[in-house]
Amino acid sequence: MISAAERKMQFLFSLRSRGVTNKRVLNAMEKVDRGKYIRGTFEDRAYEDTPLPIACGQTISQPSIVALMTEALDVQPRDKVLEIGTGSGYQAAILSQLARRIYTVDRHGRLVRAARSIFEAEDISNITALIADGSRGLPDQAPFDRILLTAASEDPPGPLLSQLRVGGIMVLPVGQSNTVQTLVKIVKTETGLEYHELRSVRFVPLLEGLGKENS
Repeated sequence: MISAAERKMQFLFSLRSRGVTNKRVLNAMEKVDRGKYIRGTFEDRAYEDTPLPIACGQTISQPSIVALMTEALDVQPRDKVLEIGTGSGYQAAILSQLARRIYTVDRHGRLVRAARSIFEAEDISNITALIADGSRGLPDQAPFDRILLTAASEDPPGPLLSQLRVGGIMVLPVGQSNTVQTLVKIVKTETGLEYHELRSVRFVPLLEGLGKENS
């Protein structure tokens, strides 16, 4: 029977072997127990580097993709971060280790309520989780230093780009929902937007409006 310490070592080794080198990101990944964010049939697979199904037809991303997206976001300790697509809450929990304040939104109230209960149980106090249409962002809290989307958009949403401060970074999957998408890093400068293509990924699509249970 593999011990918890050995399992964590293997988990971190797998992240490094997939190109994650940022020490702050690796420390955050070590501190946040992915097992807390997975319930039911797939609990025993929490430490595998694979995406897993969660409620409302969504998924929890594979840890190496979470780490690589977080690394690309280059979160600083004083940053205010907006996450679009709370899902299980795992990505927001990682970000909470790195930034001053996290706002995370999801169109599915069931997911937001479940994530809130985990954040409370884990004593994570710098995350605000809201039921909202992520495609519109959170204009009342803008501007944001960093914006992360965990759902794919055909193009970077204009409302979100307008809520990113100059000097800020957005990371998101771009592409059609039924094909392989590209993970893109956008840096907002005084003169415009700089685009950097990072790698191929596959995410659920970014949808407008609220889930059926909230509409």
